[in-house]
Amino acid sequence: MSGAAWYKPRPMDEVLTLEFDGGARGNPGPAGIGVVVRAKDGTELVTLGRFIGRATNNVAEYRALITAMQKARELGAKRVAIRGDSELVIKQMRGEYRVRNEGLRELYEEAQKLLRQFEHATIDHNYRHKNALADKLANLAMDRKRDVTDVDGDGRSDAGGGTGRDAADVLDAPAPAEPKAGDRWACARCGCVVSVEKATTVRPHQLKAFGCQCGNRMERAEGEE
Repeated sequence: MSGAAWYKPRPMDEVLTLEFDGGARGNPGPAGIGVVVRAKDGTELVTLGRFIGRATNNVAEYRALITAMQKARELGAKRVAIRGDSELVIKQMRGEYRVRNEGLRELYEEAQKLLRQFEHATIDHNYRHKNALADKLANLAMDRKRDVTDVDGDGRSDAGGGTGRDAADVLDAPAPAEPKAGDRWACARCGCVVSVEKATTVRPHQLKAFGCQCGNRMERAEGEE
């Protein structure tokens, strides 16, 4: 037998952080997943976007979670901290929600089997704007309909990536505020102001922060509640 067939990764004692995201354009529609595996200091060890064909958002989220854990196992991880912005998947994995959709049950069971292979694992909700790199990778994979392993600098998460911040800091910021019709958002850099005419129907945990065309994050204008 070839030596490769007997290769086993050296076990890693440090806790790796796994960030995952999945999405579909059409739900169901063309779908992609994004996976980021970080060392304790935030350094990116794995960045992967993958086109998975036609799927629903929830199927894509589970596929992303499964792939993230597989990549961590390939690195020899024994302890992981898993972060995702899908409230449904996170709460199902933690036993807080039942898996009522039969189309998700097989994926759920596969994910649970992988989770049990780690000596220690936590799985927590990650604010969507703190999951930027995984989101970007998933969207690039959908755009290109193939695997991608890199993104432009502006798609990287502001946690890690050689900044020296601990990967656990991805949970340190509040979620973007849910906008209402009539709200105004301003950019402190260029002075741009936008007004919301119709509120989004996106669920609160999936909201992203308003971004100005100059690249700066926008904040609720003074005087707005």
